[in-house]
Amino acid sequence: MMKHYILYLLCSFLSLRFCLGADYKVTDFGAKPDGISVNTAIIQYAIDFIHHKGGGRLIFDAGSYVSGTVYLKSNVTLHLEKNAILLGSTQPFDYIKDPVIGWTALLFAYKQDHIGITGEGMIDGRGFTVANRVIDYVHSGLIHDPLKYDRANETMRPLNIYFRECNDVTIHGITLKDPGSWNQTYDQCVRLNVDHIKVDSKSYWNNDGIDVVDCDQVTIKNSYFDAADDAICFKSHDASKICQNVTVDNCTARSSANGLKFGTVSRGGFRNFKVSNLTVFDTYRSAITFAAVDGALIENIVVDGVTVKNTGNVLYLRIGNRWSGDKHPSMKGIYISNVHAEVPADKPDAGYNYEGPVEDLPRNISPASIVGLPEYPIQDVYLKNITISYPGGGNPFYAKVGLTDADLDSIPLMADKYPEFSQFKELPAWAFYIRYAKGIHLDNVQLHCREKDYRPAVVLDHVDGASFNKVNYKEPDAQGKKQLFVHQSEHIQQ
Repeated sequence: MMKHYILYLLCSFLSLRFCLGADYKVTDFGAKPDGISVNTAIIQYAIDFIHHKGGGRLIFDAGSYVSGTVYLKSNVTLHLEKNAILLGSTQPFDYIKDPVIGWTALLFAYKQDHIGITGEGMIDGRGFTVANRVIDYVHSGLIHDPLKYDRANETMRPLNIYFRECNDVTIHGITLKDPGSWNQTYDQCVRLNVDHIKVDSKSYWNNDGIDVVDCDQVTIKNSYFDAADDAICFKSHDASKICQNVTVDNCTARSSANGLKFGTVSRGGFRNFKVSNLTVFDTYRSAITFAAVDGALIENIVVDGVTVKNTGNVLYLRIGNRWSGDKHPSMKGIYISNVHAEVPADKPDAGYNYEGPVEDLPRNISPASIVGLPEYPIQDVYLKNITISYPGGGNPFYAKVGLTDADLDSIPLMADKYPEFSQFKELPAWAFYIRYAKGIHLDNVQLHCREKDYRPAVVLDHVDGASFNKVNYKEPDAQGKKQLFVHQSEHIQQ
């Protein structure tokens, strides 16, 4: 009798456990953590089961679980225990190109609520192998793709994560490694919380660290991003949407492109950002890039506390007019403070698997730049407590833009071009080049040049309103050199 009662209690407990939807082991559904068996159907069944039971966590114990595309559903969290690895299949045909989203991914979620990925485990997309197999299938005629730049289109190579139009998303503790394309994209999501994650995303082209697209109420903190492409990247794909109310705190970024970037796709805009305690190192392009080149509004952006080590460029603010349509691009209300930066003389990402290209030569080391357009000036930029050390050594016999009207007017607008700090090739300043801007304020800015440079530190070109308070220049053998050059500008206070 007692035996039957115990069995009854056990069955009741198991029934209650499934009704409450607490924790479910993926191995109970038949998944094999052997690094060989493809568990796609099992994992999807488990997610669907938990979703229909009202929600819970799907637990991956230690081991390697191979999978193709699966879709996360509302109220389900994938929890990867320590030493648990969700391995992307190396067979491209195990992945789905979602017909609505238009991308390929290992993990999709579309219009789901209360979802997450947590734990100390890893998602490893094995993207290098998958991407090269896609190319093999293109060559054999099984997949159609033009192979631009000798690589398959990024939408055909699997991301690790693509979540779209989801609410209450939690990504916590995990490591994300080696996607075939971008790493993790959150598109038009609301209440996204990313905390204590590690990203190792440098196995192939387009390997961004994280892409946040037209999302609202976002927190990214205590995380590390090592990426072949942009590390922490905000985008706006929809002209009717905006990426807003975002906090980034206590993060470290390394990139063979840009550390912190807004754009390049920038159709709607970016508003109400607070970035603090950011470290950027060994980064090929800019530590900070804000680009409004597709009609975007960029406003009320606060960046406070940035350490930049061994990075090709410190700051690039750019308005362009590439895919703006009938929209007017705008950038205003930018507050950047407490920055310590060091720019090297040589290539800062040398030795990584996918380095940034040697391009836009000849040019000497480029300055930080704030560059708008005649009809769309960048407005109200405040730079406070900034120290930047440059290598100097600009050689006029290698590349030169002088300070005559003809020289400065010869610098092209490049309104419809892809925005990069090096796009103009040689620029006439070693520290800051500011063109087509209004209301630029520098307060307690220290600019150091380690070797003598033929250029002045700062050039203002078509600037309406600028103030320089406690701005100091240090350059060897520069006694009597005029470090601030003003051209076609007015209302300049020194």
